[in-house]
This record gives sequence, structure tokens and C-alpha cells, in this order.
Amino acid sequence: MTPDLLPGTRPDALPDARRDLRRDLYTATAAALLVLTAALVGSAIERRDDTLFVRWPPLLAHWDPHIGPGTPAALAVALAVIAYGPVLAVRLPWRSLLLAVWGAGMAWTWSLALIDGWDRGIARRLTTRAEYLQVIDSFGDIPATLRDFTQHILIHSPDNWPAHVAGHPPAATLTFVYLDRIGLGGGAWAGVWCITVGATAALAVLVTVRLLTDENLARRAAPFLVLAPGAVWMGTSANGYFAAVAAWAVAFLALAVTGHRPHWTGLASGLLFGLTAYLSYGLTLFALIAAAVLLLGTHRIRPLPFVLAGFVVVPVVFTALGFYWWEAYDLLVTRYYEGVGGVRPYSYWVWANFACTVLVVGLATAAGLRRTGVALLRRDDRTAVRLGVLVLAALVAMVVADLSGMSKAETERIWLPFALWLLPACALLKGVRGWLAAQAIVALLVNHLLLTGW
Repeated sequence: MTPDLLPGTRPDALPDARRDLRRDLYTATAAALLVLTAALVGSAIERRDDTLFVRWPPLLAHWDPHIGPGTPAALAVALAVIAYGPVLAVRLPWRSLLLAVWGAGMAWTWSLALIDGWDRGIARRLTTRAEYLQVIDSFGDIPATLRDFTQHILIHSPDNWPAHVAGHPPAATLTFVYLDRIGLGGGAWAGVWCITVGATAALAVLVTVRLLTDENLARRAAPFLVLAPGAVWMGTSANGYFAAVAAWAVAFLALAVTGHRPHWTGLASGLLFGLTAYLSYGLTLFALIAAAVLLLGTHRIRPLPFVLAGFVVVPVVFTALGFYWWEAYDLLVTRYYEGVGGVRPYSYWVWANFACTVLVVGLATAAGLRRTGVALLRRDDRTAVRLGVLVLAALVAMVVADLSGMSKAETERIWLPFALWLLPACALLKGVRGWLAAQAIVALLVNHLLLTGW
């Protein structure tokens, strides 16, 4: 008996599956060609005009083939997740699965970071690149510093802040100030914080997908959230930490709108959304993902007063201490165009940003997005459509950020919080192990062939 004639199997099922797989592969190939085009065109622009300010476009990186102490561990984690991840994702109890995803995600992120060695990969990376640790002494009197914060945003202002301190609301820097004050100062502890907290973002995504779609899709997405190529940047920038805060804000909102203690979960969601807005100006676009959660929820109105009550807490505290969000953002826009943001060509980055995103989410996600789009158009699978709404909201947020012109380059870290919400699209893929291998290969090639700026 041939496989396509097994009892209960539609005669046309295998041809349909082969056709869908071909289309998935075409989509993944197109995504890879986008990266190649961005690299070739970007290199030509950089040689001619020197206006991209990245050495290996479209990434902030330079060519440096190398191996390191994290190489064996990264290979071992990748092989283990490919071999056992799909089975364990189905069989483990839900809470055990969440713990396994967190542990495996940390192992993957740590091993990738350690390919560059402890000093270059973790301890020194956040000290020299993120710049938050360079200004800790300036926050001796926190209320006074917050009152004076906007006076140091512009490039030509006295004692101007470094780019990434000026480019974010002060909650980003204050996180590392408070870590320093409790005895966890320096780049090593900052790296530990970003990896440990950042790895929980995957759990928040899984909780949200389970609540708003179904548990089966969440379980199928779990191995892809572990082997995310974006882990290359999760442990080497503060954006991994930002991603986790934003993700848990969404997860608590999903709990609230599905009737799980809506008062407390709504309040927690609001508090975290408020904190998110004071960690990064661009993360206000998470309002689009929040809107998708409200649309998919069954109890949309009841938790809203508690969400709003929680949301205003952080803005009220910062405003009372003398930091005015809108004033700071207006000054930041001016500073952005005073610096390299005013030189980097919009005509290149408006599409090359998405080549960066391909390297963050991997080729499997490109194929998963194709399947998500098909599900949204056909609307014959309710759970896939609901997943598509959530994924589409994240994609729209990235498009808005892209068109704004305020995300030219370095989106491999800047868009990490949004990119995580594209990964659940992989739950719709067939041939899971092959796609997981593709994800791991992208991350391993990036980290072994390039020395990333983040």
C-alpha cells in the first residue's frame, strides 16, 4: 500500500504537502537572496560613499572567521534541540516545557556569546558598545539627573550623553545603575542580567500563543524560540532585556483578556507597558501588538481600567521627578539627524533593514510567514488565523518603525523585541527538524564568520 493511500489519508495530501514545501523553500531562498543583495549593494555603497557606517552591511559587524570556547557548546545545544526538541515540546508537561525552553534558550545564548570569548563576547561588549555602564557615576543623585537629563541629549550640548544613553529614556540606564548599587556592577553582570532576563521573553511568547491560539501551536513553536538566530544579539545588547519586559507586558495582557485574574494581570501588564515605554522610545509600537491581543481576547473591557491604571504609574513617577518623555523624544529626533542617522541613506536601509531581520529570525521564519499569510487569506483554520493576527501585528510594527526613518541600520538588535513575535509562525511548518537545522546554521555562521558589533 502506498503512503498516500493509507486509511484516512486524502489521495492528494502528499502532492499538496510537496507543493507547500516547495513554496516554503522558494520563500526561504528569496529571503536568503535579500540578505545577499543587501550585502552586495551595501558593500558597493560603502566603498563608494562611506555612508552606511557598518563594515559588513547590512549588519554592524566585520569579517572575522573564528572559533572560540563557546563553539562546542553551541554545536551541542543545536544538535540536542534539533534531535529532541520537537519530541519534548509535545511530551513535557506545560510548566516543565517552559522551564526547558528557558534553560535551553540560556544555554544557546551563552554558548553563542562565548564563541567570541568571555571578555570580547560578554564582559566588554556591554561596557564598550551599549554605553549605559559608562555614565553610572553621573547618576549619583538620580532625581537631579532626571531633571537635567534632556539638557544633555543634543550632540552640541554640554557633557552630552553617549549615543545610546541619549537614544533611550532613562529607565534603560537606571536599570544598570541599580544593578551597580546592589553590587552587580560591570559588563559581566550586565551580560548575565540581559541573558537571564532576555531568555524569559520566549516563555512570554509561548504563554501568549497558548492563550490566544491553542497549546498545540505553542508547543510546535517552542523549539524555534529556543534556536532563534536572534540569540546572537540577545546576550550582547540591552535589547534582549527590553524584549523580555515588552513580551511579559503582552503575556500579562493576554492573561487578563482571557479571564485569568484580570484585575491583577491587567495591572501587571499596564505596569510593564509603562516601563517598556521608558526603556525605549521605539517600543511604544508595541501598542499594535497589544491591540491584536485585545482583538483576540474574550474579556476585552473588564481588565482595561486596571491596565490603564498600571500603565500610568511609570510615566507619573518619571514626570514627577522632572523627566518629560515627549520633550526628550523631540530632542532625540534632532540628535539622530545630527549624527550618522542623518547620513545613512534611507533608500538603502528602508529595505536592507529587513535583510537584517532575516538574519535575526532565520529562514524558517520566512517560510512560516508565508504559511501565516496563506492562513489569513484562506481563513479556514481558526487557530492559524488567530496566530496570523498576532504575528501580523508585530510585522506591521516593524514596517512602521522602518518607514519612520528612525531605524536605519542596527535593526538586528533594535528590532529584537518585535522579531521574537514573528518566530511563532514557524509552528505552521512541516519538516520541523530540517527547519530547526536551518535556524541553527544561520546563527552559527553569523557568529563564527563575523565579529558582530553587538
